[in-house]
Amino acid sequence: MIPATRRVMNLSHFLRQAARRQPNDVAIVWGEATWTWQDFDRRVDAMAAALAARGIGKGDRVLVQSTNCNQLLESMFVCFRIGAVWVPANFRQTPVEVAYLARSSGAVAMLCGALFPDHAVAAQQAAPDLRLVVSIGGAGPLEAYDDLVAQHLGADYPAADVEHDDPCWFFFTSGTTGRPKAAVLTHGQMGFVATNHLCDLMPGTTPDDASLVVAPLSHGAGIHQLAQVARGVKTVMPGGQRLNPEDAWAMVERWHITNMFTVPTILKLLTEHEAVDRYDHSSLRHVIYAGAPMYRADQKHALRKLGPVLVQYFGLGEVTGNITVLPPHLHDAEDRPGLRLGTAGYERTAMQIQIQGDDGRELPAAETGEICVCGLAVFAGYHDNAEANAKAFRNGWFRTGDLGHMDSAGFLFITGRASDMYISGGSNVYPREAEEAMLTHPAVAEIAIVGMPDPTWGEIGIAAAVLRPDATVDEAALLAWLDDKVARYKIPKRIFFWEELPKSGYGKITKKTIKEELLARGCLPPAE
Repeated sequence: MIPATRRVMNLSHFLRQAARRQPNDVAIVWGEATWTWQDFDRRVDAMAAALAARGIGKGDRVLVQSTNCNQLLESMFVCFRIGAVWVPANFRQTPVEVAYLARSSGAVAMLCGALFPDHAVAAQQAAPDLRLVVSIGGAGPLEAYDDLVAQHLGADYPAADVEHDDPCWFFFTSGTTGRPKAAVLTHGQMGFVATNHLCDLMPGTTPDDASLVVAPLSHGAGIHQLAQVARGVKTVMPGGQRLNPEDAWAMVERWHITNMFTVPTILKLLTEHEAVDRYDHSSLRHVIYAGAPMYRADQKHALRKLGPVLVQYFGLGEVTGNITVLPPHLHDAEDRPGLRLGTAGYERTAMQIQIQGDDGRELPAAETGEICVCGLAVFAGYHDNAEANAKAFRNGWFRTGDLGHMDSAGFLFITGRASDMYISGGSNVYPREAEEAMLTHPAVAEIAIVGMPDPTWGEIGIAAAVLRPDATVDEAALLAWLDDKVARYKIPKRIFFWEELPKSGYGKITKKTIKEELLARGCLPPAE
């Protein structure tokens, strides 16, 4: 008889395994401070006992607002160990935004960095169930995280029994089309994702490796570090509040870093900084980038600086980044014959992609449609949001909202977000092709093209560009330079030059923000 439930490993057992096998090896580095695997595991046990003593248990949601630090990484495993749900916030969000996360998630406890007292107050006022707030790294009226750990150090806290579909993480989306939604990640799903990361992104990973954190642990970097803990790999975090390329490359050399997770804009920042040439980075084997497509010009530059170590993956938070992979041997700094330029790679192990038309039918190779996916990495749905769930799934396929096509060999090419497309003079325009062309101009460092209303054409493309230091080019010259590189209707009608492009808390350039900034700067009239 088939059992009605599916017991799975509690994800915190990854940490317990590493602590048993290599208790005295370094597990966490944060600035100049270090903790062994035994330290890490004991601190998680202690904080788990502290929360349990205050009535926090299985199924409860624990909101965490903090910059990267050892306590933030610990809090993930604390929640897993007691069977609670980890609800990490992007630390760059405002108090009002974090208050919404607290209320919508139903958080009963909050771990809040001392830098964010207003966030704690806002969350307490907004969330009726929030009954416990603990301060990370601060003193004052709130109980302090490290004091609670010290009080309970020596506790041997047993991991909660969990089943495959028990939630372990509310992964909040970026909210590009409205309020952020909590994607429910489960113990069974994340056990598969950690395995898949090790299999497809970082094969051959062992406890001798070291991983550098250059992105907030609240989202993609947290998933990456979960996989590191699964293999007993040390996690290395710079001590500053902001990413400093000099410090990052110094830590790569000092700790013999072998892998890191990043996004294209951060990888561009790191490889274009002069420090990349002053520190030894020969230990690197896997420099993983995701979160957005990487422009070919930036990809070439990174490959020439770092060698054949780039790994691309495509995926959303709802699929925990687990859709495609483009491994190092399929990257090349030169545009040689046979190279699949612009591909996001092929399907990850045990995942399947289908390109679908508006009616849900599968489209043939080379035809553009919505990228849909199924497999063990797909989330359980959005928390308390039946309407969003109905829109997100069709015939069992998760609809990513991204557009693209596959070639005959199964390699995926992403055209862009469905929301990025605009219609100019009756023609569908996907900005990425023109953006790629503009980035080949020697003066252009960054570019974003958005569609804006126009009385004649319906919509037109408007570009915001950042020039390289000491480079010059005017709008007319750049538009003329584009004339023979892409079709005329795909060329933006206007180009505005800015000192920098606004980015999300995870280093992504989002078209919604670009549009808002264009309007705020008076570059465009508001839509009627």
